[in-house]
Amino acid sequence: MPSRKVSDSDPRTVLAQLTAGEGRAARITHTEHLPPRPGRHAPWPERIRPEVADCVRESGIERLWTHQAHAAELALRGESVIIATGTASGKSLSYLIPTLSTLLDGADPSAESERGLAASRADGAKPQGVPGQQGGAGRQGGRGSTALYLAPTKALAADQRRAITELAAPLGTFIRPAVFDGDTPVEEREWVRLFSNYVLTNPDMLHRGILPAHARWASFLRSLRYVVIDECHTYRGVFGSHVAQIIRRLRRVCARYGSDPVFLLASATAADPAEAATRLTGVPVTAVTDDTSPRGELVFALWEPPLTELEGERGAPVRRTATAESAELLTDLAVQGVRTVAFVRSRRGAELISLIAQDRLAAVDRALPSRVAAYRGGYLPEERRALEHNLHTGDLLGLAATNALELGVDVSGLDAVLITGYPGTRASVWQQAGRAGRTGEGALAILVARDDPLDTYLVHHPDSLFRAPVESTVLDPDNPYVLAPHLCAAASEIPLTEADAPLFGPGYPDLLRQLEESKLLRRRGGSWYWTRKERAADLADIRGSGGTPVQVVEADTGRLLGTVDAGAAHSTVHDGAVHLHQGRTYVVRHLDLEDSAALVEEANPPWTTMARDTTAVSVLETEAEVPWGDARLCYGTVEVTNQVVSYLRRRLITGEVMGETKLDLPPRTLRTRAVWWTVTEDQLDAARIGPEILPGALHAAEHAAIGLLPLFATCDRWDIGGVSIPLHPDTLLPTVFVYDGQPGGAGFAERAFRTAADWLTATRDAIAACDCEAGCPSCIQSPKCGNGNDPLHKRGAVRLLTQLLSSAG
Repeated sequence: MPSRKVSDSDPRTVLAQLTAGEGRAARITHTEHLPPRPGRHAPWPERIRPEVADCVRESGIERLWTHQAHAAELALRGESVIIATGTASGKSLSYLIPTLSTLLDGADPSAESERGLAASRADGAKPQGVPGQQGGAGRQGGRGSTALYLAPTKALAADQRRAITELAAPLGTFIRPAVFDGDTPVEEREWVRLFSNYVLTNPDMLHRGILPAHARWASFLRSLRYVVIDECHTYRGVFGSHVAQIIRRLRRVCARYGSDPVFLLASATAADPAEAATRLTGVPVTAVTDDTSPRGELVFALWEPPLTELEGERGAPVRRTATAESAELLTDLAVQGVRTVAFVRSRRGAELISLIAQDRLAAVDRALPSRVAAYRGGYLPEERRALEHNLHTGDLLGLAATNALELGVDVSGLDAVLITGYPGTRASVWQQAGRAGRTGEGALAILVARDDPLDTYLVHHPDSLFRAPVESTVLDPDNPYVLAPHLCAAASEIPLTEADAPLFGPGYPDLLRQLEESKLLRRRGGSWYWTRKERAADLADIRGSGGTPVQVVEADTGRLLGTVDAGAAHSTVHDGAVHLHQGRTYVVRHLDLEDSAALVEEANPPWTTMARDTTAVSVLETEAEVPWGDARLCYGTVEVTNQVVSYLRRRLITGEVMGETKLDLPPRTLRTRAVWWTVTEDQLDAARIGPEILPGALHAAEHAAIGLLPLFATCDRWDIGGVSIPLHPDTLLPTVFVYDGQPGGAGFAERAFRTAADWLTATRDAIAACDCEAGCPSCIQSPKCGNGNDPLHKRGAVRLLTQLLSSAG
């Protein structure tokens, strides 16, 4: 039957239709109704150029929200500011207004010659004045003031370029926005460098393309007044630490040319946004957090897929996968004509949801499958641009997307959002939910729980999602594994001196000495130089991929399909792995680690694959410890040895395990930070845990603790790892480790150490509340367990954690 548009777009009506099927209503564990909220306006700041105010009014916005006006006033006073308000609250306008006004001050369009203005009016063209013709505030060397915009994704930068071009169109060529990233054609790059006064880029291009070539960007950097850092809450963990160092290098180069830019940051709501922004930029930042924009009604449902008749590992009950459930919901919404984005955690998940929905829609209406697609990283630039265009025009009804579309890309007109599995932070939940209803109308959001401890905990403890504060952004710019390569990059840009110590932090002197001893830097007088032939910027892998990306190549044709991060290659493109790309299924024929290539062939197996690994941990240094009775809670540096040893084949829709295949891949070592706790024999006796169940109790507690940590640190369960052992050789006691999955640490283990009592209490409660008998994926089983989730002892884990927490100070 043909697609039909829901006559009543009220989100309650849409949800009622989704739950009308047999057994559907029972899948909703909680529904939250967020009422509409009126907006509050404020007068235009006095220092805003009238031309900019006119542009905003021409776009349909007569007045500013109070938080927009406040942020603009701070920026114009020269104060760095972070706007941390909700989705669709007009954060972009908050930084665009002062930025455009300052760029006009530098270009001074009021001084345009009468002849040029008359000529442009005569032929209907936009004004073609010469920026900086008569001078003006901020004019430097004829260039005029400039601004730099940083986005975490190319899609967001491209979207912002479109928005700025439309907003500033009445200003003619006085505002010249341009994207400068890896997709920018070579022939356009020189124009951007020489003539653009609003350059939109990403941290990667700033790190590799702009800073190493700063002399060629001298006129731009000399005139730099504002640096906009959009969606700055995404800069967390090791990636955030790298970006923090890139920003410090930018400030250092700017100082060389006599500029001291103001930083304007935009973020989803987050705890302590001023502190996080200050840590990211290294300069004091004022926070604007009072969201005064209006909001339409949001109906937010928590959805738990039903149990199936299948049995999982060790006979555990198995729920229907969140992927299959979201694909079915996306299908139903598309049939109803409800424009929807289904957010999913992984690239593979985005492809699967799109593929399943297309198959189901083909049975309804042959015109519908083409109106659903996938969007993820790894696509070629032209593929991404086409999808973004089709989403903007409404040609697409449904999109299965990774978080590339979470980050501020304007997808106005959406009616509903599906969140396939908890995205790792409450901030991301609200960021994704806010993609729908951006015009102020009602919207529907559904969080579809995965079969794991955290998702299960959240859908049965809604207060943890709807009443708890959002998380703090965790990053550690002083991580020596992050700082060292950036010191090399900084030295290659401008020789380092002792005067740079306040910029780069307390570890600077020791790292300088180490880099000199390792002959990466050479000292001459009071300065340190980069003298090697290779590019220093190549030493820092800012996305944490751990090396050269692995190219995914079609074996029969040699066609490049995309890339996979080196750090993920062992577990995602090993021999026999199923790889999805643009709705097509491939099987990896061979992973060549030396050439960083995975050869694939097209196939349609009725299964997916999941890697299994083994891990060992040794303690290198204990940096902090707290007594919990006779037990110890510790934090410090460890070395982790990890090896992918096999992979499971799981049936495509049900997730049923069909078999396991051994792999022969080399082990990898990692020096990182960890939190760990020990228990004594007396505590085990008090908890009634004998030697026969001790390994299973520790193992179960480890799995559940890893699953619940994202509630307390801005991490993903795949960002962290763990090991449990009944007698660890370094502690000589039963010990559970949870460690950061990045060299040098990412701040997650430290956060776990500081919130250990709350974290482990939630872990204990999640295990105890699960209805299963002996343990399942919703409580103590882990999808990446190298031991096949054996041994596990659910009741022992509850007693162990209860005893441990009773000893906590």
